[in-house]
Amino acid sequence: MNTDPGTTAPPGADGALRRLGVPLAVLGSVAAAFAYVAAVDPNEPGHYPACPLLHYTGLYCPGCGGLRSAHALTHGDLPAALGANAVAVAGFGVLAVVWVLWAAAAARGRPVPLRLGRAHLWGVGAVLALFTLVRNLPSGAWLHP
Repeated sequence: MNTDPGTTAPPGADGALRRLGVPLAVLGSVAAAFAYVAAVDPNEPGHYPACPLLHYTGLYCPGCGGLRSAHALTHGDLPAALGANAVAVAGFGVLAVVWVLWAAAAARGRPVPLRLGRAHLWGVGAVLALFTLVRNLPSGAWLHP
């Protein structure tokens, strides 16, 4: 048994670390995925499969350019990331904030303070549909990846 008071964990610290297990595992998985995309450039052909919608119809889906966007972000190039897929960049930011809220709540042993209703989901769907529509119009060429 360790009797040195400087090395003992404060009460509840072990429980907080245990509660952070799942959020930290998710963070590790996302970090590994971003590290892979940072190392394997999606701008070079042959590394990733083509978008089936773009391949068969010539239409850009809301996710087209997402890997290029992630690659640019990992290299610190925000303008290129926004140019590849602005919605993906916004989504990365939103997911980062949600993860921080989740981890903070988990560390305290509280439920996640995030409640999404139908209006939120319809709103996200409407934004994605509008983004898809505009980026496929001739005037929306600036939104092409």
